[in-house]
Amino acid sequence: MTSNFLKFAIAALSAACFAVSCGSDSKVPEWEWPDKPTDPTAEKPRFIWVDAAANFPDFADSKENIARDLALAKNAGFTDIVVDVRPTTGDVLFHTDHCQQVEWLGAWLPEGYQKVTRTAMWDYLQAFIDEGRKLDLRIHAAINTFPGGNHTSIGDAGLLFRDPSKRDWATVLNLKPEDGGIVSIMSTSQSAKFFNPVRDDVQEYICSLLEDLAAYEGLAGIFLDRGRFDGFTSDFSDYTREKFEAYIGQKVQRFPSDILPAGHTTGIPAQQPVHFRKWLEFRAKVIHDFMEKARAAVKKVNPDLKFGVYVGGWYSSYYDVGVNWASPRYNVAANFAWATTQYQQYGYADLMDQMLIGAYAKPNAVYGTNEWTMQGFCSLAKQRTMGDCPMVAGGPDVGNWDYEDKFTQEEENRAITQSVAACYRACDGYFLFDMIHLKKANQWQYVKAGIDGVLPKK
Repeated sequence: MTSNFLKFAIAALSAACFAVSCGSDSKVPEWEWPDKPTDPTAEKPRFIWVDAAANFPDFADSKENIARDLALAKNAGFTDIVVDVRPTTGDVLFHTDHCQQVEWLGAWLPEGYQKVTRTAMWDYLQAFIDEGRKLDLRIHAAINTFPGGNHTSIGDAGLLFRDPSKRDWATVLNLKPEDGGIVSIMSTSQSAKFFNPVRDDVQEYICSLLEDLAAYEGLAGIFLDRGRFDGFTSDFSDYTREKFEAYIGQKVQRFPSDILPAGHTTGIPAQQPVHFRKWLEFRAKVIHDFMEKARAAVKKVNPDLKFGVYVGGWYSSYYDVGVNWASPRYNVAANFAWATTQYQQYGYADLMDQMLIGAYAKPNAVYGTNEWTMQGFCSLAKQRTMGDCPMVAGGPDVGNWDYEDKFTQEEENRAITQSVAACYRACDGYFLFDMIHLKKANQWQYVKAGIDGVLPKK
């Protein structure tokens, strides 16, 4: 999630910042899923994400630390905890016979980026569910969907490194000739080693994990993160080429240049290749159809479990990862020149029970109407999902929003408080990434002030 923010924030337009006053003393009341999430009188959910790697030093071996920090989240006014149980290594922190358990993760410690090894044998996800039950917090599980391995300075981990028979599952990238040309991601220096989402066997594997995850009693929901392609350069394997040619009903004469220039990573090519827009459409269909399968896998096990996704709010450029998270009724072609008329058919908002929007703007861009403001991200998400997804919540990445170090701590603290009203009132709830940032900077009180300010007084 963080890497997407950094990639797109650099190109973001600056947005006006408006002063806002938040704060009142009110008890956090019990909350139920409302029939009309946009009802201004209804209390809405407040989600906080728990990244696996960043929080691993605290949580890997300590139920006591889990209990401590969930209590802090409850006291701040959060109602829902999103626990990352499949980090970018692709290994897992829940019970399944289909994948290996996480043995170690890399995390930033005072002495630098270090390997944190897990020695505990108890069920990581179950510990959150048990503690959440005590505190009346809803626990959701999140998975990194299509990563299958991770390469870092401290070592390699994941299925793609462990099992040579699965090497064909790795995505094949379209790089510049000097960078390798058409090459497996396993032969590059990129850290997160993505699967090819087009492959039927990859999709079946992910669905098998989701079935096991959905079997957890007491789990409120599942969120799919990185349910996408690994950027514009992915996937250019022979497998995907054949699938695309079958989709358009003809051979691609010059591959890949009739689709995308070699090494093209962002934006619309100055001269669009002949198959460029159909390629965007095809990739959106791949992800849409996978989400149908994933939803069916979850609902088969537990029809009451809420199925959803995390997506970046920057919809106007999200075509580069093959995702159309809008309603299939949203006329994309009328708003964006890169979309075919068929592109909107592959909007998947109607497949979702819940959606978290990364409203990852800078601390001085809380309020506004456009993308790259927190409020704008959220209000546009509501417009584009058109009510098809009953719960759309958005919010900031409070730890990676000042990558140029331009803002004071006081300005960041104020932005946290302001972000609650901006996002909460623009959509169906509030979402904050990530718990580790509030812990490191001891900023719980600022999000609490924001949450207290939007809740009805009792």
